[in-house]
Amino acid sequence: MDCREVSIKIKLYSYVITHDTGFAPNPFWGYCTLACCKPAIRRTSRVGDWIAGISRKSEGNKLIYAMRVDEALTYELYYRDKRFKAKIPDYKKDIVVSKCGDNIYKPLSNGHFQQLPSIHSKGINENSETKAHDLSGKNVLISRTFYYFGSKPLDLPKTLIELMKVSRGHKNKFHLNTIKAFIKYISEQTTGVNYSPNIWPQNDDSWKRMR
Repeated sequence: MDCREVSIKIKLYSYVITHDTGFAPNPFWGYCTLACCKPAIRRTSRVGDWIAGISRKSEGNKLIYAMRVDEALTYELYYRDKRFKAKIPDYKKDIVVSKCGDNIYKPLSNGHFQQLPSIHSKGINENSETKAHDLSGKNVLISRTFYYFGSKPLDLPKTLIELMKVSRGHKNKFHLNTIKAFIKYISEQTTGVNYSPNIWPQNDDSWKRMR
């Protein structure tokens, strides 16, 4: 997107990622998805908005990933969409990328959801705390326009120092010039999955095959 075309209605969300495991966000299988954690962002963001995840202050507040919101789906639609079947965790496969999927809420006939075994469950049992927190976000955010740097996050330029000023929750009240500067900056980077997540086994390269 040309930064000159940025509408004042577009929002930019910035938040700190404390555990970069490839789960939230999940940048694999051709889509970057945010289905778990950050419920406030998932409830309020709209198609066209941008989300930036940065590292902790002790790690330099660097850019771990950025995604443009291209779709927002309900949990039921997300689970049933064939495009995201590979994001349902599969612990039978001995590759990490198949175990960190975020498509973990299976719709039930009574209108509720079953939390599948995943990073957010307690083994084969549901974790009621993470389940309630996740589902309160209402939507799953989908992006095909994303930039994931994982274990090799990028230094942000001085023009984007505002993005670093996040303590808890998230920040989304940025001046239009900051949003334009961010879009210009991110558009100059390489799209897709550039590196593995920060928390990832060194002997597993499955993240490369599922980009």
